[in-house]
Amino acid sequence: MTESIPSNLVLFTANNTWMLVSTILVFIMHLGFASLEVGLTRAKNTVNILFKNVSILSIGIITYALCGFNLMYPGEFSFGSFVGFGGFGINQPEGAAGLVAYADGAYTYFTDFIFQAMFAATAATIVSGAVAERIKLSSFLIFSLIYVAIIYPIAGSWDWGKGWLDQMGFYDFAGSTLVHSVGGWAALVGAYILGPRIGKYSKKGIIPIMGHSMPLASIGVFLLWFGWYGFNGGSVLSADPGPVSFVFVTTTLSAAAGVMGAMTLSWSLSKKPDLSMVLNGSLAGLVGITAGADVISPMNALIVGYIAGLLVVSSVLFFDRLRIDDPVGAISVHLTCGIWGTLAVGIFSSDHSLFTQFVGVMSYGLFCAISSLVIFLSIKKLFGLRVSEEEEISGLDLGEHDMEAYSGFQIFTVE
Repeated sequence: MTESIPSNLVLFTANNTWMLVSTILVFIMHLGFASLEVGLTRAKNTVNILFKNVSILSIGIITYALCGFNLMYPGEFSFGSFVGFGGFGINQPEGAAGLVAYADGAYTYFTDFIFQAMFAATAATIVSGAVAERIKLSSFLIFSLIYVAIIYPIAGSWDWGKGWLDQMGFYDFAGSTLVHSVGGWAALVGAYILGPRIGKYSKKGIIPIMGHSMPLASIGVFLLWFGWYGFNGGSVLSADPGPVSFVFVTTTLSAAAGVMGAMTLSWSLSKKPDLSMVLNGSLAGLVGITAGADVISPMNALIVGYIAGLLVVSSVLFFDRLRIDDPVGAISVHLTCGIWGTLAVGIFSSDHSLFTQFVGVMSYGLFCAISSLVIFLSIKKLFGLRVSEEEEISGLDLGEHDMEAYSGFQIFTVE
């Protein structure tokens, strides 16, 4: 009986409570992703986007429970330190091993699972924004299932699961690469294979397709920023006020600096303040600091965030010139700034090597890009990937769902 009583009950309770609160905050981020994506796209696709986001979260949690968790944290690897599998389902180890002896008594098995499960769906949510307004719902859900069930957990096992990159010294505190770049690579491949939305590009150049609700997009960003305190703060994996408060500060400073970086560059280029760029600037700062929120000093966090803000604006313009259509800027926010944040650990932290960080970035890039390419092309061959031209023009709400988000309202659009 005594083995089930932790040596420090107060600390054990505090750790579990904080991690569960952080889980709730990460859950709220999915509402933020949905609101942002809806706001930056056209009203005629709102139901479709909301349906995708609800489905992704559910698929992510279920697949992570069935196989993802034990792929990501296999215990023992079967093929070197590249792939391992601990079995299907989630089963708390018996006795103290599953309760107070799990994670050296810091938190329980189930606390660990539910916190990590909320991360799992995020990778596919990132892809959703980049392929919005033109991908078949069924095809996207098939991709999400495969990517979250297999690709994300294997990628995560290389570092967080004590695989080969962890053994090399690669460091990613809360997922600039393991979550955001993993999703960002898939977003890039998906957007490229799908092609741009009808009317986005012409012989005359780029034709802006405006989102229908900047207020909703702004609310989405505030929800994401709010939830990020659980995303990064919870990744401390304890309620120790020292590191948790430090991570809160670096996260906040980087996000604020990201706003200023994006504002500076976008305003100087367009001669007008661009709200969408500023919103993505805050997310750029958040993604950028996520890899090193616990090891990068507050003053350096300002630099990381400001550069991330500059990068997100430059990246959006770069991909537009390549005619890779990303309605919400997901590739620029999550891939470009995820790479920057991961490399920043090697630049601003004396404990980590820039070379090792670069090896990690390249390894994840190759694995995720090739995997995404194979999955998307297979789905395209078997089921088709893009909706018909008629459905795209009329909107996916009617084409896929036979439903309107704003039934009874008269909506004026400028195509």
